[in-house]
Parts: sequence; C-alpha cells; structure tokens
Amino acid sequence: MRVGIEVGGTFTDLVAVDGESVRTAKVPSTPASPNRGAMHAIDAAGLDPGRIEELVHGSTVATNAVLERKGAAVCLFVTRGTRDLLLLQRHDKEAIYDLRYRKPEPVVPRRDVIEVDERMAPDGRAVRVPDRAAVAELVRRALADGNYEAAAICFLHAYANPDHERTVSGIVRELAPSLPVTCSSDVTREFREYERASTTALAAYVQPIMAGYVGRFSAALAERGFAGRFSIMQSNGGRMPAEAMARNAISALFSGPAAGVVGAVRSVAGAGYRNLITLDMGGTSTDVALIADGRSELASMTRIDGLPVKTPVIDIVTVGAGGGSIAWADDGGLLRAGPGSAGAMPGPACYRRGGDRPTVTDAHLVRGTLRADAFLGGRMEVDRDAARRVYEPLAGRFGMSVEDIADSVIRLAEVSIVRAIQRVSTERGRDPRDYVLVPFGGAGPLHAARVAEDLAIGTVVVPPDAGVLSASGLLLSDHVHYRTRTRRLAVAPGSMADIRATVETLQAEARDYLAGLGIEAGADFDRVLEMRYLGQAFEVPVSLAGLDLDALRAEELARLFGEAHRRIFEFAKPHGDPVEVVSFRVGVRAPPPPMPAMRGPRANGAAGRRSAVLTERGEALEAGLLVRAELGPDPTRGPLLIDDGSATVYVPPGWTAARDGNDNAVLRKEA
Repeated sequence: MRVGIEVGGTFTDLVAVDGESVRTAKVPSTPASPNRGAMHAIDAAGLDPGRIEELVHGSTVATNAVLERKGAAVCLFVTRGTRDLLLLQRHDKEAIYDLRYRKPEPVVPRRDVIEVDERMAPDGRAVRVPDRAAVAELVRRALADGNYEAAAICFLHAYANPDHERTVSGIVRELAPSLPVTCSSDVTREFREYERASTTALAAYVQPIMAGYVGRFSAALAERGFAGRFSIMQSNGGRMPAEAMARNAISALFSGPAAGVVGAVRSVAGAGYRNLITLDMGGTSTDVALIADGRSELASMTRIDGLPVKTPVIDIVTVGAGGGSIAWADDGGLLRAGPGSAGAMPGPACYRRGGDRPTVTDAHLVRGTLRADAFLGGRMEVDRDAARRVYEPLAGRFGMSVEDIADSVIRLAEVSIVRAIQRVSTERGRDPRDYVLVPFGGAGPLHAARVAEDLAIGTVVVPPDAGVLSASGLLLSDHVHYRTRTRRLAVAPGSMADIRATVETLQAEARDYLAGLGIEAGADFDRVLEMRYLGQAFEVPVSLAGLDLDALRAEELARLFGEAHRRIFEFAKPHGDPVEVVSFRVGVRAPPPPMPAMRGPRANGAAGRRSAVLTERGEALEAGLLVRAELGPDPTRGPLLIDDGSATVYVPPGWTAARDGNDNAVLRKEA
C-alpha cells in the first residue's frame, strides 16, 4: 500500500493505493498539530499503518513557521562589515506609492548577527583566512546563554569557495554538537549576497521546526506499526526521504502547492493535454501555475512574507482567494473578498464551529452552487441557514439581496484568480488561450468555467477526485534533487567545454546525492542555464531539455537565449552581441511506481433528471444535478452541478460538459 497525505490550511487530503484499488479521504485540518490531522485522515480511510509500504507527505509546517514567525532562535555568522545585510536588503519598494512602506522584517534580528573576520574573493581566492582560536572564542561568547536553537553561516562569496564556512561550521559543531548548523554553501551555491543570506537564515529558522514535526509524525506512525518508507514533498515538485528533508527543510517551503501541480500534469497527460494552466483552490488560498509541453516551469527564486528564497521552486503564484476567504467592506465602502481567511478553525459559518464572518464557501451555499446535502459527497454536514445569517448584514449595507451579495463575493474571488493566472501567463509572454485550464482542490472546479471565460480559455479539464488531487500528486511525484552553481562563462566556442563540464559535474553531484540516500536515479536530467546579455542585471532561464549536450554549440545556445529573451521582453539584440551564462541548475529524477487511474464517484441510481435552483449574476437558474459517472461522451449543456465526491463542478450557462475515456470531465465554451 502506498499513501499520500497533503495537509492544507483547511482540509487534510489522503489518497491510498493498494494494488489496483484507490481509496480517498478528506478531513478537517488541525492547525495546532498538523500531524494529528494526518492521523485522522488515515483513520477516516480505514487504513492499517502497518500495511503502508510507502507514505508521501506534504504540509504547510515550514510555510506557517515563517508566516506566523514561530521559527527557531537563530544566530547568523557573517563576514565582518556585512552585519546589516538582512536589514539593508534591496533599494526597491514592493508598494511604490505607500508612504508608510516598510521593508519586510528579517527572521534574524540584528542583535543575533555576528561578524567573523574573514574574506573570500569573488573568484574563490582566500583573502583573509579566519583565525580558529579567535572564531572559537567568538562562538563561545555567542552561545554562552544557550538561547539559540540553530546557527546559520553566510560569508561573502562562499558560493565560489566554501572553505571558510566549513571551518566555522566545524568549530560551532565542536563547541555545540546538538546545535543545527546551516551553511549558505549547502543551501544555495549562487551569487547575490542578500538573497543568499535571506535563504540561509530562513533555512536555519525552519530547520528545527521541520525536524521536530517529522520526528513527531514518524514516532506516531511507528507506534501504530508503520515501518515503511517516509518521504516529504519539496517545492520543486519532487520528493525526498524524510530524514534528508529534516536536514534541508527550506526545500519543503511550498510542498503542498507543488504536489497539486504534479498531480494535475500527470492526471491529464493520458488524455493528451500537455499545455495547461493549473488552478488549485482550497480553503485558504488559490495557487496557479503554467505548464508548457508537459513540464512545470521552475523559478530560481520565490518570496515568502516578502523575504527572498533562492531555491528551485515550481513557478506558482498564490492569491488569498479560497473557500474560507472572508467577505468584507473596506474603509471606502467597497466590497472585498479576502485575503483574510477563516481557515480550518473556526472556518466558514456553515461549518458550525464558531465562525461568524461571511466566506466564499458560505456564499456558494447561499447562491446554490454548493448544496448542503452533497457537501463532500454528503459526508460533512453544513448549515445553509447559518451561511445566510452571516451574509444578511453585508447585504443590508449594500442594499442587495443575500443571494446577490453572495454572487458578488464569488465574482470578486474569481477576479483575483484571473489576475493570478495573468501573472503566470501574459506577464511571462504566454497567451492563456493556448492552454486548457485544469482546476482542482475543493473549490477549484466551482470557479473554473467563469475564470476560463474571463481569460478566453475555451476548455476546462477537471480530473476525477479533483478535491484530493494534491494527495495523489504526492504519489505521482519523482524523487528529485537539484544542484545549482554560479559560474560566469561567456557563450563562445572557447567556453563550451567549461559549460559542458560544469553541467556534467552538477549531474554527477545530484546523482551521487540520491545514491547516498539509497535512491537509484534515471538518466533524465533537468538542465537550465541562467543567461543574460553582458551588462544586464538579471538573468533569463534557458532550458536544455531534449538537447544533446555534447553536440551543443555556442551559436545554438545564443539563439536559444535570444528566443527566451524575446518571449519575455518582446525583443532580442542582434546576433553577435555578447551573451554569458551566470548560473547553472541541474536536477536528477527517480520516477515512482505506476499508479492506477483515479475514478470519480459512481452514479447514485436516482431515477429521472434531478435539478436545483441557484442564483448567478442576478438570474435564478434551474441547474441539472449529476454525479461524474452520469456524464457521457456527448456534451450536456449547462447549467449543471456535477458531484465529484470531494468537489463540485459548476457548468454555467453557455458551457457544455462531457466525460472522456480517462474519466476527466471536459467543459467547453459554446460558440
């Protein structure tokens, strides 16, 4: 038996594969103790942990530790003269018109930053070697009070030569053997000092939290007989054994959203869809990503709470538009939806757990696009009257009916999602009309058709059991490890041997790392070069997928860069302008065993056409009620509400729905 468990902000999802049998479960999350929610999911699915051979897990533990500022107390060792690096940051403003704008607060205060008398040159040459005795005394004084739970080391140009970081790390470990130590050269071997220091500080900040969580979860599983393999999802769309992740927690920062993207890509691949935009709408937020030719795009950097994280992540944009997003009126009297969320506790008012503010989920119950007797396939009771009550004050303020104010809130949430998709598509040089929209999560299929309509996307593909797709994505994910390196090389015939050698070195390092964990990697490498015109400040990623590295010539590499540059910036310089490679990123993969296809709920056997009344855009509509299995290959016209067990699919007027041979519900806009 193989099991995937994804802990979200509101619900915890489980998918279990036992031979050709697939079981699913969806239970409320327990934010105060996420591992309890995971154990509840195992119980809800009726699983015996002793029979589980492999468990793959994704959670928001590391993310929440940063957002809630509940990480470890960290001391950061830096090169003398760079103590204010985390405070100075960059000379830009995220909100240029906000006169009260403040830069994001680093997770390590200035008082906990300690300067070491050392210096490394940009080419890796040692300028000033740290004195071991002086460093030992510095470490003793810093750790004398015993207030620190982790140590981080980030020296200038350690990406070029990590020797000084290794020296100081060894001294810290000698004097405090139980203190976790994080070196920047182990987290990211790339330049740009602030981004590297921020990533290192965040890695140390979440390390003890993640290690403790993995330890508690592992112990709880072991108590109930689990003796199988335990893996954790990474932000890059691959997974790693839990023992490795406990030492490299920063790579699990966005594990839940990454699992959903993997699940979406592989679920619809059998139907021939390779260019898609994923829409993962859960209880707290919505995550969107663009997939071109069957491959998710990786970004070399992301941000969390305004702080940069320099590690490969699936290029996902997140907005605060989920089922639990709260509807409110701002100071200017405008209706808003989110980004604040009711979360799992107390949750929407309809959950009857103490929630007293109107949310998007409540709005769907009021509007009729969610039915109280079919919520989560009828497995969870919700209160439609409670949802109406919390919307009545807002409806009175705006002089609207309760149904119309609920519909307006849903439309506002959809506007936020449209803008997020534009950020991963049109703002990156991609036309969304060239893609199909793949929604999942508990709320994604409710909004997908209207979001697609606003973007002129003509096809929506809803995989079976879309509400738990992130959990199935965990089981579909490869074991993946990435190596990065900053090395500036001109794109010229004389440099191609060095470019190939650097890629091959990183390939060997990545494969050896997996081998050390007992994982045999295949020959499928992800190779990306960060390139720019000479004199530019920032780089453009250029993929070498499908190319013969030995046969690659400088002219072809320059051409690939020009195409990538034109796609993003709509221009490329004339041929012959100097181009350079700045950084290298290489990943290696070990694919998982095959997984049987997911199938939606069976027909309920009710005779005759069933229907329900809903309100949308000021109009009362009679919508047909179906379960996924009742859809046939011939298009059925909307309005329709399709029960998918873990989610509801809304097919609005002007759209049709049909079921393909892979059990996908395919929605198309009528001409």
